[in-house]
Amino acid sequence: MLIRDNAYLGIHAMTRVGKELTAAFYGRPPKYSYFRGCSTGGRQGLMEVQRYPDDYDGVLSGAPAINWDRLHLAQMWGQLVMLESGHFVRPCAFRLAQARAVEACDLQDGVADGVIPEPRQCPFDPAELLGADSEDCGPITEADIAVLTKIHEGPRRRDGSFLWYGLAPGTDFLPLNQTAGDPIDGAPMRITLEWFRYFLARDPDFDWTGLTQASYEQYWDQSVEEFGRVFGTDRTDLSGFRDRDGKAIVWHGWNDPLIYAQGTVDWFEGVEDRMDDTGDFLRLFMVPGARHCRDMPGITPENPFAALVRWVEDGVPPDTLDAARRNDDGEVLQSRPICRYPKSAVYSGDGDPGDASSFECREEVLDR
Repeated sequence: MLIRDNAYLGIHAMTRVGKELTAAFYGRPPKYSYFRGCSTGGRQGLMEVQRYPDDYDGVLSGAPAINWDRLHLAQMWGQLVMLESGHFVRPCAFRLAQARAVEACDLQDGVADGVIPEPRQCPFDPAELLGADSEDCGPITEADIAVLTKIHEGPRRRDGSFLWYGLAPGTDFLPLNQTAGDPIDGAPMRITLEWFRYFLARDPDFDWTGLTQASYEQYWDQSVEEFGRVFGTDRTDLSGFRDRDGKAIVWHGWNDPLIYAQGTVDWFEGVEDRMDDTGDFLRLFMVPGARHCRDMPGITPENPFAALVRWVEDGVPPDTLDAARRNDDGEVLQSRPICRYPKSAVYSGDGDPGDASSFECREEVLDR
């Protein structure tokens, strides 16, 4: 019961109580109800859409952790790869691989701004780094490249079959693949370790260094079987939400280093495959170069909640979201439209490349 409360029942109960308190205080129920959240909050909003479609008129979901049963296992993949190979990559080598990928695909949108607009169309191959100097810790080795390649590829079974998506090119390796010490060793993220300890192994003394490819696959299957129906928020039949005229905006940073964005794309495309009228009630926006939620050194969505309210209350669906990069004083340094998926913003070739009006939305980025 406690697990179900955490997964979905608690948010639904909170919503019901909140509406009752609002009605008691104001003497009438709220005209509109909205949910906004990011990461786990994003997952909670989409759980409401899927399980309790009458709760909210509008849902804004950022970087949603919708695949918890697979997400936490995927977050351990890079550490397992290094453990099994006996080779832990130095942080400086990870940083070089990220920087070189950005250099290789930066000009996809026609502007040199340190951002890859569509990482799935970036052809960068880590093998190109062989022998390259990584800061002050020597050249990139074949062992480094083997690890980098598998992290980008994503979790696979021993027979090579697909388990989950990997790290997008140009994304920070270190949050999930941290290494440290002398001799160098791995350091999995705390939340990932706790999933293994308390949900899977059910042993607070679980030692991740005892993992093998075989045990990893067993834990993967256990996680999906035991928790997929409870925490998994990837149902594709949203007819209940659609039929009550609900609206949802989902956004995710392409370079999220914690919740790989391809999982969100996978779910959204599943909804599109199942429901022909998806755009009437659900729209996805992928943010180039963005990390996790508000951890964004670059272009950031300015006020996606306002776009949601306009859609719900005025019937104006968004094709783009406003986004900008600001300095510490709040001054806009650069603006850019965030296009409705599957399109990306590409420089038109005319005007100020730092101004949103100089960009247009295209499904194919430039071949550069």
